[in-house]
Amino acid sequence: MPPKTNQALTVRDVAAYLNVDEKTIYRLAQRGELPGFKVAGAWRFQSVDLQRWIERRKRLSARPKGKGVGIKR
Repeated sequence: MPPKTNQALTVRDVAAYLNVDEKTIYRLAQRGELPGFKVAGAWRFQSVDLQRWIERRKRLSARPKGKGVGIKR
C-alpha cells in the first residue's frame, strides 16, 4: 500500500502497488489516464491521487452492463 505521507511515489512504487509492469504505468501516465506529474523529467505520483483513481475505477467496473448501458470512451 502507498505510504500515508505526502511523499511522491515513483513509477516503480506504483507498478509494484498495482501489480503491473512499469511500462503500463508510463503508458497510462502519458495518456493522462493515471494522475501523475513530472519532476525533472521523471514521473511522480501522490498516494491520495492513486486512491481516488482506484475508487473511480472500482465504481466504473461495478456498473451494470446492460443493453445500451456502457462507458463512453
